Amino acid sequence: MTDAIAVTETDAPPRLSWGLVPAAGVAASAFLLFAVQQMLPGYVTLAVSLAVGFLVDRDLFRSLLLIGVGLGIISTISVEANIDYPNMALMGFVLGMSVLVPYLLERHVFHRRSIRFPVNTSRRWSTSERWYLVAAVGLAWLILPTYFITSGAYQNWPAIHAPDELARLFVGVNVVGIWDELFFICTVFALLRRHFPMWQANLLQAVIFVSFLWELGYRSWGPLITIPFALIQGYIFVRTKSLTYVVSVHLLFDFFVFLVLVRAHNPDWLPIFLY
Repeated sequence: MTDAIAVTETDAPPRLSWGLVPAAGVAASAFLLFAVQQMLPGYVTLAVSLAVGFLVDRDLFRSLLLIGVGLGIISTISVEANIDYPNMALMGFVLGMSVLVPYLLERHVFHRRSIRFPVNTSRRWSTSERWYLVAAVGLAWLILPTYFITSGAYQNWPAIHAPDELARLFVGVNVVGIWDELFFICTVFALLRRHFPMWQANLLQAVIFVSFLWELGYRSWGPLITIPFALIQGYIFVRTKSLTYVVSVHLLFDFFVFLVLVRAHNPDWLPIFLY
């Protein structure tokens, strides 16, 4: 039982394979389900892609099925930003199941270990990795206010003024940020890397990642930010093999997402940005 990282390093997948067809279909189903919210076409595309995957490669089919199970679970709810208490509880449960169910199925039904969550890697972060965290702060401060405020995308999040609303937004933004890495990187990306070269797996996971973020609220020209972010997070995970590090990068960005949303909905607060 070999994990996804080891597979890609020791037994490099072919640069081109028929497996890309069903894998791309699964990614397209995520676009339909989340980005354009066409549920029936999305489910049909997912089902057809899994059927093609079954014909092409049974091991690939198992990986795509696990991804499809996760996508199917997420699609049972709206993931548009909503910080009402009942919705936060429901969303937390559903997103948690979308990670837990594929993980348990792979371990106990398929007897594989591609999905892993390397928190304690006993590896110290390099100087360049530490400087990247500093750079992430600068990029987030510069880019995120420009995007959210000039595009009006902040309006996709509810207005927040009261202390409990601020607390719920802070918790929600950070919990979803952690979940993003658990699902899109440690689950989807890891499963795809079992079968495809890193760059192909990374592009496929980015399509799924960005489709989810679009429904969440990163619209307008948001993909110009979220696509590079998704690709960089996949690349960083390959380099560091550390969930802790990619989550740290993500939460730094999400901290500024929180600050910008507060600023946008309360123009007299937090005069620390250019906008």
